[in-house]
Amino acid sequence: MRADRRHFIKQTLAASLMPALTGITAWGGGSGSAIGATVPTPTTRTWQMGFAATPTRPDVPTLLHGMDLWSQRAELLIIHEAPPWKDLLGGVSPEAILTRDKVQLVQYARSKGLKLVFMHDLTNGLDRSAEEPTLLATGHSLTEAAVQQIYRGYALTVARMLKPEYMGLAAETNLTRSLAPALVYAAVVQAANACAADLRSAAYGGVVFCSVQVDTAWGAFALGNKSFVGIATDLRDFAFVQMWGLSSYPYFSYAQPEDIPADYYSRLLSGVKVPAMVTEGGWTSGAVGSIQSSPDAQARYIQRHAQLLDSINAKGVIQLMYADLDLSRWPSPQPPNLPLFAQLGLVDKNFAAKAGLAQWDKLFARTRVV
Repeated sequence: MRADRRHFIKQTLAASLMPALTGITAWGGGSGSAIGATVPTPTTRTWQMGFAATPTRPDVPTLLHGMDLWSQRAELLIIHEAPPWKDLLGGVSPEAILTRDKVQLVQYARSKGLKLVFMHDLTNGLDRSAEEPTLLATGHSLTEAAVQQIYRGYALTVARMLKPEYMGLAAETNLTRSLAPALVYAAVVQAANACAADLRSAAYGGVVFCSVQVDTAWGAFALGNKSFVGIATDLRDFAFVQMWGLSSYPYFSYAQPEDIPADYYSRLLSGVKVPAMVTEGGWTSGAVGSIQSSPDAQARYIQRHAQLLDSINAKGVIQLMYADLDLSRWPSPQPPNLPLFAQLGLVDKNFAAKAGLAQWDKLFARTRVV
């Protein structure tokens, strides 16, 4: 399987849905103890819970209906996407872009009491070995100082207009470093660090972060290395972070949720003095391709994941999708690996609950402590 397969949803959704949803769309993509062991059930959680506003079908009514449902069991909305390079490089102002594409959705989310996580993705979410396709299509590269300046200006405008509580400046930095040309990774480091300085100068009041891919840190997708590699380089290269984002799709690496090591997160963060949030991830409920899963396995993952979140006093956890994708309603051609992600939802394409939803709701019912 390709190392980039976990990331296409964020890019596919943005490209496919933006024309239909203009004016309101935004989104983004050691063995542990057994679940059945007799241990006290925690009644509190440190972590906020949230989703991306990914609709099962690409239309505004479905998006809003889904959001009405999942916002009852969430505290966070994430928008995870590449900068709108075509418009930005074509001379459209960041203010105009955000007014057209983001402001209404964010206002709707705020009306439901949701906090905003905004992740700027600087490389290709479909293929971390490459740059973002819409940027390359303009004939430009992130390695150019002028392009980095445009990104920085857009991020400052997002901070001013949308006021996200959490601002991500680069995604899956370790996977990018493992797969991308050195010049591209260096550009990510330079752009993100400069953007962080801009945000400090502008007195941005939110939490600034970058994310790492957890399975890559364990060696699963690191080229030429199958053992634990950690994130020491990321800690050094992105020293400005106030929180680390974690990208986690362990069903690609482990057959059962109970196989996920108890230190799956904590080993990465040993000695790290800032908190962490799972900013994307999940476990499929369906058997597809080489993946063998089920609704029961997904429900057990929700339980297992809570143990892992508790182990690091996580700040938050974001489930990539609330509802499964209705592939029959998605535009063609569809990426051949789309079915691997289509059943990540906690409800099916008709919003019927799966077993995992009840487990999520049990966790949401815990008293959140800071």
